[in-house]
Amino acid sequence: MTTNGVSAAETAPVPADGGPGTAVPEAAGPAAPAASVEGATTPFAPGRRGLVLAVLGGLLLFASFEPVDWWPLAFVGPALLVVALHGRTAKQAFRYGFVFGVALFAPLVFWLTNLGWAPFLALTLAESALFGLLTMPVPALLRRRAWPVWVAAWWIAVEAIRGRQPLGGFPWGRLAFSQADSPALGWVTVAGAPGLSLIVVLVPVALAWLVLAGRARRRLPAAGLVGALALVAVGPLLLPSRTGGGPEATVAAVQGNVPRARNLEEQTRVKHVTENHVNVTHQLAADVRAGKVPRPQLVVWPENATDSDPRHDPYLGRIIREAVDDLGVPVLVGAILDSPDGSDRPYNSGLMWRPSNDPVSPGPGEWYAKQHLVPFGEYIPMRDVLGGLGDLQLIPRDFRPGAGPVLFRTGPIVVGDTICYEVGYDGVVRDSVTPGANLMVIQTNNATYERGVSFGQSKQQLDMARIRAVEHNRAAVVASTVGISAVIAPDGTVLAKSGLWEPAVIVKTVPLRDGTTLADRVGYWPELAVCLVAAYAVLSGVRWPAVAARVTRRVSRKATGPEA
Repeated sequence: MTTNGVSAAETAPVPADGGPGTAVPEAAGPAAPAASVEGATTPFAPGRRGLVLAVLGGLLLFASFEPVDWWPLAFVGPALLVVALHGRTAKQAFRYGFVFGVALFAPLVFWLTNLGWAPFLALTLAESALFGLLTMPVPALLRRRAWPVWVAAWWIAVEAIRGRQPLGGFPWGRLAFSQADSPALGWVTVAGAPGLSLIVVLVPVALAWLVLAGRARRRLPAAGLVGALALVAVGPLLLPSRTGGGPEATVAAVQGNVPRARNLEEQTRVKHVTENHVNVTHQLAADVRAGKVPRPQLVVWPENATDSDPRHDPYLGRIIREAVDDLGVPVLVGAILDSPDGSDRPYNSGLMWRPSNDPVSPGPGEWYAKQHLVPFGEYIPMRDVLGGLGDLQLIPRDFRPGAGPVLFRTGPIVVGDTICYEVGYDGVVRDSVTPGANLMVIQTNNATYERGVSFGQSKQQLDMARIRAVEHNRAAVVASTVGISAVIAPDGTVLAKSGLWEPAVIVKTVPLRDGTTLADRVGYWPELAVCLVAAYAVLSGVRWPAVAARVTRRVSRKATGPEA
């Protein structure tokens, strides 16, 4: 039965204030209306108002990321979702979580429309549906004692799941990645990106607790909100220093630029990418000789600076060797490398190329292959079924993932390399640093996603790189084909950056650090611990005898059905 468009389920009674200290089991059927107003047993946001809150919450959370970059909104968006879920059923929670996800992911990854509307819609709907499914336990959590603790842990568990599944996960939209300019940033050195997300989510959870509490019960939620904000404010005390008394090195990022293609098919025909980077490197060498810039000790070219293996392509090999010899320092080249076994599955790699007069290892040497490949970008799942659809025909072969991290050593510099999309994955970045790297490098190619109007993909990725620099207390060099290239200090400050769609060279002196942060040492354990708390909260709230009885009845009906 519905009244004014609101179903009976949406107006079913809920705990008095939804706050800690309230433990009310799910009602077996409709309950009588509350006798008093003070207890407020109806949902805080009934009917369509709850959907509006969920949509608004998703939009506000999106606005905390680039290109809007109003990071305080990350403290508000999740709070609106929690308030909207108060008093709901699991089925309604899926709906609210889904629309929250659409409002968050659709604008956040709108840059994917440069690749086509089909991949944009597929990713948005898949991430939103997953978020909706994972939101279904929240109404039950809100009816339990100490629900703010359970809901905060639930959020971190959702981020952990989304970052791993399906198809390797998609970490865009993590609370941590919205906080590159926030005072909370320092917490990433303590427990990594999951720890930063946890500090951030405590604020919206406490805010929702304050909103949902009865007027006479707001003292404890208010104290919780003040405490959560105080934790955020402590963040700057945890930031690493921008400079230090240790060794330093001068590094350069080369951005060769490519023609701005209008569509994906045109993008696949773009040539002269390597020539552009060679020309900019020759200009850097001329500027060094003229005394305009200091000679770098390492130069970084971006991902896909070559479109074929320069070790086997005579022309590409020659022009790269000439540029490296002209400058006289090693260049980390973003290269497509052939598979050693001769198969048609290349590697997306960073290849160290040293000058011909290098006494140890002249020419092309060691290389790192990207480990975390982009589904539908660098490989097609179920290629036999999907490979011939639409723009996927322009991805004729699957790349081969690399086997692990590689350290590049040149003079005092020890480089840990990650490539593009990998910067979003905690384990990949941590494993590239902890073996002994004292400089982080992120090679990327944003040409596909910034081809039309810019929707912030490069800026989102730059924020991730800034957060990784702080997390691991390392300077970072970001090299992109078309921008944004940058050099980042260990405290997350952008020392210099390029614009989009322009040739550029950035030369900066940065500290070299080889210690480990607490986040490096604890690794996955804090995230795992919080996920176990969330799992306990969800599973302990399930009425297992009732579930067993329901399963028994269904099995019994199936067994006796034919006889009946």
